[in-house]
Amino acid sequence: MKLTPLEIKKQRFKVKVRGFDPTEVETFLEMVADEYESVLNERSRLQDDVTKLRTQLKDYQQVEKTLQETLMNAQETVSQSRENSKREAQIILREAELKSERLLDETREKLNKMKNELSILRAQKNSFAKRLKHLLESQIELIRVLEMEDAAFTREEGKSLNSQDMDSKEVRKSEDVMVGRRVKG
Repeated sequence: MKLTPLEIKKQRFKVKVRGFDPTEVETFLEMVADEYESVLNERSRLQDDVTKLRTQLKDYQQVEKTLQETLMNAQETVSQSRENSKREAQIILREAELKSERLLDETREKLNKMKNELSILRAQKNSFAKRLKHLLESQIELIRVLEMEDAAFTREEGKSLNSQDMDSKEVRKSEDVMVGRRVKG
């Protein structure tokens, strides 16, 4: 049975012969009632405090849970960010390697083209030099033939017309020979 301070104060006892002093009992009951009321008030206050503390504890636990979740999310985000950065770095490296390989291949191809062009130009130069040399040799041969004809013509200048006719035939033959050499060259 629960007692309230008011019940303690209103409590009356039967009077019997040789019983307790009623004033003393009432004073004592009053004192017990006051003390009991004070204990009840303290208990009520403590219950309020416990309720507040439990509410705060729940709030703190919720905040802690939220912080832990946030920390986990942040760690996952950092981890994902690192992985993404690594992937991006690998992609950039691969692209750079591919680009450098392409540039190297293009450069090699250009170098090969230039070597081929150089070979063609050298062959053309050599061919031109040979043709020029042959042409010059044939021209020198022509000059020699003309010099010989001039020398022969000078010697035979004093001979008769018949000899001149023969010389003309020889000149024609040498011209034919020279013309034939020019045609061959």
